[in-house]
Amino acid sequence: TGGRVLAGWLPRSTDLYLPMPSKIETFRAMVAKNPSNPLAHFGLANEAMKEGFWEEARAHYELYLAGHDDEGDAYGRLAEAYERLGRNEEARAMLYKGIEAAKRFGHPGMADELEMRLDELA
Repeated sequence: TGGRVLAGWLPRSTDLYLPMPSKIETFRAMVAKNPSNPLAHFGLANEAMKEGFWEEARAHYELYLAGHDDEGDAYGRLAEAYERLGRNEEARAMLYKGIEAAKRFGHPGMADELEMRLDELA
């Protein structure tokens, strides 16, 4: 057009951008593509917790822990998912495992935090 601007034409956002998938959809796709990747399960579990999908979070934290030697944090997160599901005995068991892992990896502050949560768990 030799440098001319077409009068009245403005790009619509749909002309320039495709909708971005949500974070949880992205992690679900990662897990579907590579189900043996423990970090994809951890990411999906974290996003599921943010969205309030407690059972999905629980399942993916368990898959993460089955394939990764966690230093304590994921056990605490799994304990929270169990708590949200009303499964306090299982939450307590995960807190104990998290305390053990945190101590084994030299994280006394994390161990103390998990112990406080254990004391507060009804």
